[in-house]
Amino acid sequence: MPRVADLAELVRAPAALSVPGDVVAGAAAAGALGRRTPALAAASVLLYWAGMAANDWADRELDAVERPERPIPSGRVSPGVAVGLAAGLTVAGVGLAAAAGGRRATAVALPLAAAVWGYDLAAKNTAAGPAVMATCRGLDVLLGAAGGRTVRALPAAVTVAAHTWTVTALSRREVSGADRALPLRTLAGTALVAASAGLPPGRPPAADVARSGARRAVGTVAVALPAVLAAWYAARYGSAQARVAAEPTAARVRSAVGAGITGLPALQGALTARAGSGLLGLAVAAAAPLGRRLARKVSPT
Repeated sequence: MPRVADLAELVRAPAALSVPGDVVAGAAAAGALGRRTPALAAASVLLYWAGMAANDWADRELDAVERPERPIPSGRVSPGVAVGLAAGLTVAGVGLAAAAGGRRATAVALPLAAAVWGYDLAAKNTAAGPAVMATCRGLDVLLGAAGGRTVRALPAAVTVAAHTWTVTALSRREVSGADRALPLRTLAGTALVAASAGLPPGRPPAADVARSGARRAVGTVAVALPAVLAAWYAARYGSAQARVAAEPTAARVRSAVGAGITGLPALQGALTARAGSGLLGLAVAAAAPLGRRLARKVSPT
């Protein structure tokens, strides 16, 4: 039997800290935050881990050449255990989403699971790979919106999907290195993503203009918070991409991909705060530094 540490490496366990924020941002935007949100976030994590295990199972022959230290080619986890774990996590994730969110959540969880497996088994090494992975993350945001006004979560879903496209496009050059044009393109995308997430919330009602000074100060912080969190996201992930543009080696590409994964909670926090849940947005963003620390022990890529 494989060790727990080997299974954690297989599913990139720390990288799952970047997942619950999708659901929270979607729920906040759709007005669907409630008791079901934690369960939907847990379902999302299970599906993410399923995708990571399926990814390594599908890449086991390539990893034997390019990444022999990974759990499957190193012999620490057998291919059968990996694919069985991926299947079990998928069933558990869809089942939990159905139990927590009913038909509307199931209607999102099923295509999300299909997109995850479709990416790992067919799309990953094709031109459609980044788009399919972006679709996975966009659906993850919409999973959180189940039970609310889903249409209101579409901008957040598109924003997270766009970020995911940049990370996935870079990840395809983790072994070979990149040309300078790729990080410049993804950096431009990151700037647009940050600008979108950092937009202030909608204007408050006219009746709120005459609030007390203390309440106005709180309102000012609420308006500024999305921009602050979006700037934090852009600074962390953008600087990593700038380093790739300066020297597009495989090591720097891997570092930028890791920054994109572990920095995502800051973006999710900005989107959550923009939807009017400032304290929750801060809580979501707090997963970013924690994810970076854990990534030093278990690689998120």
